[in-house]
Amino acid sequence: MGVERKTDQLGSHAGHRPRAPLTAAELSQHPEFDTVIWDLKPSSKGKVAVGKDRQSTCQIAYETHGNGPLHLVWIMGLGSFKTAWQRQTKDFGHDQGLKYTSLILDNRGMGDSDKPLTRYSTSDMAKDTLDVLNYLRWTGKRQLHVIGVSMGGMIAQELALLIPDRIGSLSLVSTAARLVNTVGFVENLRSRINMFLPRAIDVQLAAIKLRLFSEQWLEQLDADGGFPTNGDRFAAQEVKKRLDTEGFTRTGFMCQAIAAGWHHKSAEQLEALGDAVGRERIQVMHGTVDNMIVGALNFNSN
Repeated sequence: MGVERKTDQLGSHAGHRPRAPLTAAELSQHPEFDTVIWDLKPSSKGKVAVGKDRQSTCQIAYETHGNGPLHLVWIMGLGSFKTAWQRQTKDFGHDQGLKYTSLILDNRGMGDSDKPLTRYSTSDMAKDTLDVLNYLRWTGKRQLHVIGVSMGGMIAQELALLIPDRIGSLSLVSTAARLVNTVGFVENLRSRINMFLPRAIDVQLAAIKLRLFSEQWLEQLDADGGFPTNGDRFAAQEVKKRLDTEGFTRTGFMCQAIAAGWHHKSAEQLEALGDAVGRERIQVMHGTVDNMIVGALNFNSN
């Protein structure tokens, strides 16, 4: 079977039709399915009661990996668990664990953190992160190297505005200062409603893969193991996440989506962020195409 799979992939890169992706049922039967989320042992882990001064108390689950002097804060995006950082966790927190200490956490609404049914905002989620940082006593000047992706990048903006003097570097990945409707009210409303409509799992997997990754990368051979393609490995991780019905809930997802949709940083606020943190400490990273919002919303950080 491994030879046939390899032949299919080589054929697809030679211009032949790519093989069909594995279905959710097939993924769950794959021999590597049970280990698709890597068992990376943390240096410390726990839950922190946050929001005590905001009338928004909940428990935020965190892990630290590594024991190095450089402190990395990884903030994940919409609908994702902290384990989605596993490649980065393995590299920085284990392979280079004497150089770096990495903090990963589940934002409120996901994973092992609480999922209160209330109005979420990226500013409140940044304060959640700050409460965890203070609990860990990561309070030094320019001590924190913050990396936020997508909604996590929105949270990272808010965090940097809260504690600009503690930011050693700020990496904003595939994110935005605000979302702008470019397609009209009806199409925008339809797109937002579609986010929450129940659909067959294989339809969901196909959609999320194309929103997050290029077709070329999805069709390449699995870089981390024995799944047929990168796309199949990512889909297996998604299936694994969705089988965790306590960690991944519709309530948590909707509350996070509302927070991301209402995030807004004005040009004046961005100017203030650059002044306070230092523009030499900030990098913005993005792909050449953003399928997350095509046809509905566009990023705008001018």
